[in-house]
Amino acid sequence: MVLNGATGAAAQEISYAQAAVRAVRREMAMDERVVVLGEDVGRGGIFGQYSGLQGEFGPQRVIDTPISEAAIMGAGVGMALAGMRPVIEMRVVDFALCGMDEIVNQAAKNRFMFGGQGRVPLVARMPGGIWDASAAQHSQSLEAWFAHLPGVVVVCPSTPQDNHSLLRAAMQCGDPVIYIEHKTLWGSTGPVDETLSLPLGKAAVRRQGKALTLVSWSRQALICEQACATLATEGVDVELIDLRTIWPWDREQVLASCAKTGHLLVVHEAVQAGGFGAEIAATAAEATGCRVRRLGAPRIPVGYAPVLEAQSRIGVDAIASAVRSMVG
Repeated sequence: MVLNGATGAAAQEISYAQAAVRAVRREMAMDERVVVLGEDVGRGGIFGQYSGLQGEFGPQRVIDTPISEAAIMGAGVGMALAGMRPVIEMRVVDFALCGMDEIVNQAAKNRFMFGGQGRVPLVARMPGGIWDASAAQHSQSLEAWFAHLPGVVVVCPSTPQDNHSLLRAAMQCGDPVIYIEHKTLWGSTGPVDETLSLPLGKAAVRRQGKALTLVSWSRQALICEQACATLATEGVDVELIDLRTIWPWDREQVLASCAKTGHLLVVHEAVQAGGFGAEIAATAAEATGCRVRRLGAPRIPVGYAPVLEAQSRIGVDAIASAVRSMVG
């Protein structure tokens, strides 16, 4: 049950990937400054998130690049400073690490260092999260790295509707946006209303409740929704908040919920140590005095073997057990 950001009669059932394609197509049609660049974008991207766009807009606007993340990101920053609005494809967040200097020292800092004379309105798409059977170098959740970086917006959509509306909002933003779609959500489907606009920085209340506030984002928010359904059969009404945007995050919505329930559990797929859940928990505890707890992955690389990979996942049972322990 989505209580804000709900779709209406105009919604169509499409996939997470299709929602992204339609968002990029719409912005490219409306604004000729929008271009796409990255590896494999001409053939639609490895997840189909650019399917058909090069045929529609040509190779001058959907640009295939060499295999160099530093070159791709550097070119994107230059384009943005020259007045264009590039969508930069990093394939997965793990590969984006090869372009970190351009992200951290150039894109994020230009507006500040030059007194606003330069703006870097780019969207860096870098799918994150555990990728089934893809092992440690292809299964990282690094959103906290970018939340820690002044000068960028960080978005982690969980549904096809959010992926459409928030990607459009990101392309319209005047600052660099780190856009982290989950690697395993591309084939997931849901209703998408292409006329629905969503602002960056506004969370979605997926379920209302009074017993405890549960905060999550990206694919983990969907796992939390399953846990909430299980708990509801036991008479435990949990309020589930999907942040959607990690920075800026919706403090007002989260703190109001924590003040109401007196309990906060933050769940994320990323490693718990140093994860963004700690920021949310500390802020809520300071502001409301609520009881807080975090659930995240252990501080280990994600294993290739299914039994090892499972150790890094936070499942329904673990979430439900944590809620029960907090509310008695």
